[in-house]
Amino acid sequence: MKTVNHWIGGKTVEGASGNWGPVTDPATGAADTRVALASVEEVDAAVASAKDAYAKWGTSSLSARTAILFRYRALLDAHRDEIAALITAEHGKVHSDALGEVARGLEIVELACGITTQLKGELSTEVATRVDVSSIRQSIGVVAGITPFNFPAMVPMWMFPLAIACGNTFVLKPSEKDPSASLRLAQLATEAGLPDGVLNVLHGDKVAVDRLLEHPDVAAISFVGSTPIARHIHTTASANGKRVQALGGAKNHMLVLPDADLDAAADAAVSAAYGSAGERCMAISAVVAVGAIGDELVAKIVERAEKIKIGPGNDPASEMGPLITAAHRDKVASYVTGAAAQGSKVVLDGTGYTVEGFENGHWIGLSLLDHVPTDSDAYRDEIFGPVLCVLRVDTYEEGVALMNASPFGNGTAIFTRDGGAARRFQLEIEAGMVGVNVPIPVPVGYHSFGGWKDSLFGDHHIYGNDGIHFYTRGKVTTTRWPDPADTPSGVDLGFPRNH
Repeated sequence: MKTVNHWIGGKTVEGASGNWGPVTDPATGAADTRVALASVEEVDAAVASAKDAYAKWGTSSLSARTAILFRYRALLDAHRDEIAALITAEHGKVHSDALGEVARGLEIVELACGITTQLKGELSTEVATRVDVSSIRQSIGVVAGITPFNFPAMVPMWMFPLAIACGNTFVLKPSEKDPSASLRLAQLATEAGLPDGVLNVLHGDKVAVDRLLEHPDVAAISFVGSTPIARHIHTTASANGKRVQALGGAKNHMLVLPDADLDAAADAAVSAAYGSAGERCMAISAVVAVGAIGDELVAKIVERAEKIKIGPGNDPASEMGPLITAAHRDKVASYVTGAAAQGSKVVLDGTGYTVEGFENGHWIGLSLLDHVPTDSDAYRDEIFGPVLCVLRVDTYEEGVALMNASPFGNGTAIFTRDGGAARRFQLEIEAGMVGVNVPIPVPVGYHSFGGWKDSLFGDHHIYGNDGIHFYTRGKVTTTRWPDPADTPSGVDLGFPRNH
């Protein structure tokens, strides 16, 4: 059986707690890998390694940091297929999706390569007689990242490249369900020349998370996951004096107006709802159809959804893979099997789906629910699977009111040909990321990613300028120097005396 161990101080450290977690191939159901689950003592060792490394890394030159990051970017590019294969093997997503994940993570590495301009300070001269004021941003110390299973490479890369570029050291606690990609990222960073202890990967469960949240030497926590856990992370870490960015769950809506290109809207709905098997926080899980277009739109979605090929992620013909675990597959299926009793029309039922030759995999087909009531479980909960809900409204105003009533505010989209309607929507909708004829509006790396309401706990979004501000703290210095002509008598600097 393959064993995934920790990466602490620039080397593999075997798990010593005696606790192990299974890592399952979602396509076969086989658990032929185990991952070490850290004890409190092992967490402390990882943090101590990061703290020791910070003594030098925190004062290292920007040019030295960026030189390493440029080499790291090249290594990641050279190994992107390898990293994608690790993602597919443990998460199950198809190889093209996994490659896309690596590419989006690389955007943040590229942003970190340009950190020299992002960390420039400000200076105001003569704010008063012979008084200058300058502002700088400095690193904060040891920071930790707790990342989810659905993007085992991309989300870590949303965190640690910026954190270390800013002069911090990092302890990463990836999901124990698919840990290998994160471990490989750390190994490549060491190969690029990153000093030992600057980036550590610690595998674990709640024991490890709770220790990181309370550890006195951890200055900040970055988290991406479900809303209940994000709320807990934010509350607990804040109570322990840490700065926190905790990104939670979502129920992303797509508003389709009567003037929209329905073919484009249907294409977008299918790719955004069922891509990566719906296991992404930016998935469109609710389409809100305005007016009389609902029936035609649903028909077009069905036509496209029925053509999606489901199979193992390493099969080039597959367009959607399995879900991460059998338990999650069963939970997702329960929303579909219970939908009719709660008032929805089940148009497509993907429960019970299997793939020949891979019958033990965590398979589920595509499901489509129409006329979904807003008080049903399928609408209220973040399902995190390939289940798309369609809701019907009569007007734009009714649609926006419905969407704004959701406790989530991560991403949203509108499909329309009317620029005025799109402009109004982007101002009136209560969500952190808005797409106009773009179903999954994930910002590019030099903007910031984050939602509103129950989709974000903390004041900073992730990556972009918000990420840099999160991983640094500001310092303002006010300086007053006497004029050299006022130098005490007996010291001649060659300046004429003013008096």
